[in-house]
Amino acid sequence: TGPCCPTEPLVLQVPARALLEGDTVTLRCRGRPDKPVTSVRFYKDQKYLWETIHGTLLFLAHLQQRNSDRYWCLGSVSSGVLRSAPVPVTVH
Repeated sequence: TGPCCPTEPLVLQVPARALLEGDTVTLRCRGRPDKPVTSVRFYKDQKYLWETIHGTLLFLAHLQQRNSDRYWCLGSVSSGVLRSAPVPVTVH
């Protein structure tokens, strides 16, 4: 794979901007274009947060510093269940 494409089967996308207390942020669990993702579960470190059957988004509202951690997702694709790499989320 070239620089265009992630090597992980799933990628948890986090906004590149600085996250401040009180902000709302959207995390998106994405697969490759040829592998649409369904039934996504979101995790903060080892703690299960949320499952969505129709969609790939997790909204975190009214951020606090305690929301800072590593987040990752599990998603079902045609070939089975895939996991993203953990992504750090830091609230300033």
